[in-house]
Amino acid sequence: MSYRPLRVIISGGGTGGHIFPAVSIADALKKANPATEILFVGAEGKMEMEKVPAAGYRIVGLPVAGLQRRLNWEGIRKNLRLPFKLLKSNARAAKILREFQPEIAVGVGGYASAPLLRAAQKRRIPTLLQEQNGFAGMTNKLLGAKARCICVAYEGMERFFPADRIVMTGNPIRADIHPYGDTERAEGLAYYGLDASKRHILIIGGSLGSATLNRSVQRWIEAGCPGGEGVEVLWQCGGAYREACDAFMAAHPGVPVKHSAFLKRMDLAYALADVVISRSGASSVSEICAAAKAAVFVPSPNVAEDHQTHNAMALVRRDAALLVRDADAPQTLMETALALLRDPDRCATLEQNAQAMALPDAAARIVEEIYKLV
Repeated sequence: MSYRPLRVIISGGGTGGHIFPAVSIADALKKANPATEILFVGAEGKMEMEKVPAAGYRIVGLPVAGLQRRLNWEGIRKNLRLPFKLLKSNARAAKILREFQPEIAVGVGGYASAPLLRAAQKRRIPTLLQEQNGFAGMTNKLLGAKARCICVAYEGMERFFPADRIVMTGNPIRADIHPYGDTERAEGLAYYGLDASKRHILIIGGSLGSATLNRSVQRWIEAGCPGGEGVEVLWQCGGAYREACDAFMAAHPGVPVKHSAFLKRMDLAYALADVVISRSGASSVSEICAAAKAAVFVPSPNVAEDHQTHNAMALVRRDAALLVRDADAPQTLMETALALLRDPDRCATLEQNAQAMALPDAAARIVEEIYKLV
């Protein structure tokens, strides 16, 4: 099928769970027709203002901000400023639409997408939403009534959106995430300096890191790494926790754990992993399915509508993953992961069932829906 060039705005962000799917959609649009012009719109000062240009795309920031749920003085002060930021963002969004003249606006969630998508809908510019989670976010729920198409990754989303506009596409993920073989496993072990004779647990706390996962690893190390014979751990602790984790590891030399604030080659990290411990953000869940990995999910309790538990339970109900509650993780997480690691039949079952849930061509499916609308 041949695709003509388009003018597309993609809006949203705040976390890697919104940004990386957005970049994947943009990459798929460029693959469909390299002449397509893409403009990103995000929130000033947020992660997308760095990550999107690094991926090779232009981005414009809006002064929009999210509602503060903590009602301390600082939270109240920020909430009082919200109406003024929203008015300014709405005016700037209208200007962006006039100047760029998009044929379609794509929203990937997060409060950053609201002003641009609402302005597009008022001007009858077709809008498409991409909802990553099993429980729809507030912004997408508000925009869904007037969106022409809502691309989802989980069943049962009729609770949040008009059923006749829902399309099951899956979540866009990085193209280098897929089931891996022995050659890629060996490359991953060499890249991260790990021992090929041992079994490996990969711990990933998401783009911002996870205090709970970090605390769980630290307690296990302090206890002497029980059950860790013949095991190595690759631990992504997150940039916010870099200094504290560096100091902790310096005080505990010789343990079978290699830590890093970020993992530059996630494809190789997945390739070497026998078991993955992860938060259950939508992108992480989709990547683990695409990589066909046995996983233990620890849903974050600090997210809207507890959507990470919904994401994880979609796999748990199909015997495609295990779940440990955040409150229980410091006491039981490493024990659970190590028990799974030593049960190859159980690992194989989880891997097979997770792979069956993967939708690796999600970005291409979303591009098809974009062209249908324009």
